[in-house]
Amino acid sequence: MSLRLLVMADRPEYRLLVSKHVEIEWPDAILIEHRLGEDEPLDTKFAAAGFDAVILVASPPVDAAEMIAAMQLAKPEFAPLVLVLLQDAPASPPAPVPGLHRLYGRKIDRDQLIRVLKNASREHQQTLTSLRSNPDFEQRYTFGSVKIRGHRCIRQVGSGGMCKIYLAESERAGTLVVLKVFSQVPDVSERIVGFDRFLQEYEIVAGLKHHNIVRIYDLGVADDHAYIAMEHFPAGDLRQRMKNPMTPATALHYLAQMASALDAIHAVGVLHRDLKPANVMLRADGSLCLIDFGLAKANELDAELTGTREIFGTPYYMSPEQGHAELIDARSDLYSLGVVFFEMLIGRKPYTGASAMEVIYKHKRAELPAIAPQFAPYEPLVQRLLAKAPQDRFQSARAVLDAIAELKLPA
Repeated sequence: MSLRLLVMADRPEYRLLVSKHVEIEWPDAILIEHRLGEDEPLDTKFAAAGFDAVILVASPPVDAAEMIAAMQLAKPEFAPLVLVLLQDAPASPPAPVPGLHRLYGRKIDRDQLIRVLKNASREHQQTLTSLRSNPDFEQRYTFGSVKIRGHRCIRQVGSGGMCKIYLAESERAGTLVVLKVFSQVPDVSERIVGFDRFLQEYEIVAGLKHHNIVRIYDLGVADDHAYIAMEHFPAGDLRQRMKNPMTPATALHYLAQMASALDAIHAVGVLHRDLKPANVMLRADGSLCLIDFGLAKANELDAELTGTREIFGTPYYMSPEQGHAELIDARSDLYSLGVVFFEMLIGRKPYTGASAMEVIYKHKRAELPAIAPQFAPYEPLVQRLLAKAPQDRFQSARAVLDAIAELKLPA
């Protein structure tokens, strides 16, 4: 018997102790930790579908843990929950609650924990057997016309050209994910460039383990449709964040995180080519994360994927050379980074126009708008990021990070 367990606790020693107890009984058990107070709260749509049980450990006062347990068990089909309360049992125990197993004691009793987990797992299997007998059970794995096992569909959240985008619960990852389902079934007899780009998005990002780059959980093919399961960002994107005023210090902090992500991307010979606020996501801890590598390319694949020098990207954030379909390199991404920084800092885009071509022209020919005196300490960064000629810009994302570190700001 092997278990998949979600272990929730606010103290690392509690999570470690539970893991040790479980692994003695089940060496091949899979345990995923949730750090209460540090990780994002469990989403209201999360049902722990991929777990045999959820273990929640709390020391007095336990009111918050009781509330968390009640919130989770109010969800239909939530996995059995084992509530470990590190205190003496009350004289009058609470009334039994379906799906909830309570353990009391000032220490975690291993034998008691194992016995309860066995019962909870058995209970869970019985529930799943009952659910599978329901004719509508298969619908939970249906995304449009595509069935994707191991991912429970919650709702469609958008579509983007070649993909339909869903919010789903990944049983394997044990979390909510954004699921991109490729809309076009490729003909094996011909090469479809869009399909190549879709697969390349996974190959690029999955190989980059960096805090400021989106996490990829899964890639697969179901019913001849490719899909990618990636990190979900309930906190939204930088575009939404920029609707509210931002201090220069916050803008600089965000700039450093984006530059760090670009440094990692460029180090493996990859360009993003569509850096913009909508492709920069926020986590609950305040960190930023680059997403959407659909336009990204490895340098050596340029001719293969684009054929001719086509224009890709968003005109407001394009470098002069990208807007004019010239050859680009990492310095083009740094220009786009500069546009985003300008917008965060000043509160508006450096160039706007009545048409895309007017904006592209301004990036190439127009002078950079004047910067107000209060932003003078940041002007050297802005000027070097937004230089018209690539050779006049920072030559690498690492150089941007070094310049940020050396920046002397007034007290």
